Amino acid sequence: MLEVLAGTFDFKIHLPFHLCRVANILIPFVLIYKNDKVYQILYFWGMSGVFQGLLTPDITNDFPHFHFFRFWIGHNGMIIALVYASVVYGMRPKIESIKRAFIALNIFLLVSIFANLILEANYFWICGKPPVKSLLDYLGPWPWYILAAEFVALLHFILAYIPFYILDRKDRTI
Repeated sequence: MLEVLAGTFDFKIHLPFHLCRVANILIPFVLIYKNDKVYQILYFWGMSGVFQGLLTPDITNDFPHFHFFRFWIGHNGMIIALVYASVVYGMRPKIESIKRAFIALNIFLLVSIFANLILEANYFWICGKPPVKSLLDYLGPWPWYILAAEFVALLHFILAYIPFYILDRKDRTI
């Protein structure tokens, strides 16, 4: 919205076809409506993809640029919101939700591919790697890094579930 007001809006970069932007749009369904199905997907997207974004930020504008703040607030806010939903609302990811989140991720990938083709864009870094260093730099050349990223995402989903697996197992033994 601010890009529209500033006159800098570009269909090739500002639409919600990056995973983190869609996740930020969906988080109110978790925080306001306490929608467990959305939480199940966003937990894995957030604790893997958004967390990865924090480790290797794809921002090209430095402090104090608006995009610098948007990036950090959006990504950190997502993690905080998911932790809040887990602790305060008692929401918990389920092992079977890994599959649901992975399927949703791949549906999002297909939607982003079509958006990229129509707009000649590079949403979700499908048509090329980000302009800054990222995990994708270690996953091979295009298009192979996309396939490798699928395995990395699945591994991240499993790692994100481990704390709850341990907690649930501990609760069963008490």
